[in-house]
Amino acid sequence: MAMFFKEESHTFSEYLLVPGYSSHVNIPANVSLEAPLVRYKKGEQSAISMHIPLVSSIMQAVSGTRLAIALAQQGGISFIYGSQAPESEAQMVREVKSYKAGFVVSDSTLTPDMCLADVLELKERTGHTTMPVTENGLPQGRFCGIVTSRDYRVSRDDPNKPVREFMTPANECVTATPDTSLKECNDIIWEKKINALPIVDAKGNLSSLVFRKDYDQHKSRPDELLDEHKRYVVGAGINTRDYAERVPLLIEAGADVLCIDSSEGYSEWQKLTIDWIRKNYGESVKVGAGNVVDGEGFRYLANCGADFVKVGIGGGSICITREQKGIGRGQASALIDVCRARDEYYKETGIYVPVCSDGGIVYDYHMTLALAMGADFLMLGRYFARFDESPTRRLNVNGSYVKEYWGEGSARARNWARYDLGGSKKSLSFVEGVDSYVPYAGPLKDNVENSLTKVRSTMCNCGALTLQELREKARITLVSSTSLVEGGAHDVILKDSSTDINFR
Repeated sequence: MAMFFKEESHTFSEYLLVPGYSSHVNIPANVSLEAPLVRYKKGEQSAISMHIPLVSSIMQAVSGTRLAIALAQQGGISFIYGSQAPESEAQMVREVKSYKAGFVVSDSTLTPDMCLADVLELKERTGHTTMPVTENGLPQGRFCGIVTSRDYRVSRDDPNKPVREFMTPANECVTATPDTSLKECNDIIWEKKINALPIVDAKGNLSSLVFRKDYDQHKSRPDELLDEHKRYVVGAGINTRDYAERVPLLIEAGADVLCIDSSEGYSEWQKLTIDWIRKNYGESVKVGAGNVVDGEGFRYLANCGADFVKVGIGGGSICITREQKGIGRGQASALIDVCRARDEYYKETGIYVPVCSDGGIVYDYHMTLALAMGADFLMLGRYFARFDESPTRRLNVNGSYVKEYWGEGSARARNWARYDLGGSKKSLSFVEGVDSYVPYAGPLKDNVENSLTKVRSTMCNCGALTLQELREKARITLVSSTSLVEGGAHDVILKDSSTDINFR
């Protein structure tokens, strides 16, 4: 007879934080969101720490190079998705590590033979108004010119008009060479009163672009997460099948940390993967593991040598593992249980293994709840998929902008590739994720700043200035379904025309 698991299974929405005493120093400007990423011994510090407790999910629809750069600029870390060829993943890591702040390789490149309709479609999809033109349409092909919104008139120009007829040609563009420093590029931009400066090499090939708007943004990034060589920190996902081939390529490319991507982490497959990494690289290569939903699973992975442990099965917005397999646990209860085990493990061994809460975040306040419940940092998928920098297309669906978002357990992401069940790929005919849309939300920077402003404010309400203080001082209460209704707008007619009029 099956053993009945007596522990509870609650979600974040079933809890609220009870305010605590806050002094005059408890203001958002004084709050630190520093978070350890990998294990460390008592009296020491984590080899890798983040300035904000956010990492992006190991997903095709989330963690590409653009998002990895944008998140590192804010102080967090992206994990480049591993559901691709090892060489392709390594190249993405290499692109992040070699990225020169301020020098942008465009992902909206035109050819001279394209037409105005193509320009408008690309603008609609990416939001970009400045686009370089190269002979072959590759971001670093032979430079032919540049197109800005000042080069055409939507209302008057023929949609079939070729780009070559309205672009600013290369011989009329102000350009700079690849050895020009960022400061010198910005000086040129201001002196020539231009918004974008193409960087072109001696052979006439486009190298990158420097934008006027990026100058101010670069100055406003005090939390950029950099390695010892002043390169952006980036992580990469691995699996429990081809690690002997994939890991060396990722390490050579410069990956700062790895994470095993699996729907179930309490498995010998994870131990075998970690053992291989430790045998070949020792402690120098940092690797997280998961996912688990209880203290027993945490202890297993901690004893295997995992540098951090991910918590959560079936809580993601596109995850249907619980529906398909009847396995999982409410994210809040799973997190509380695992964090309790982490603290006990630390007392017993003197080794602190950070916990990552993966899934279940619907509202911004859920972030604060997860951190208060013990999470060292959060892994987010849907949240980041909505932003400009995610790898997916921006589409107009029924008059609203959306972005595509699919799960790694979906058929689109090749569901079978996440498993090691010893059978054929064809035997895995079910999926654990869906293919969907999420509302487009704009730039990562603006949204992350807004979300973390709420986190800092709530921490002040709890009298906490650090995440450790939040865990110590936070008081959490279960709420009823009636209380959830009371907590939102109710008994009023909302004026916002975008909101359906309703009475609660």
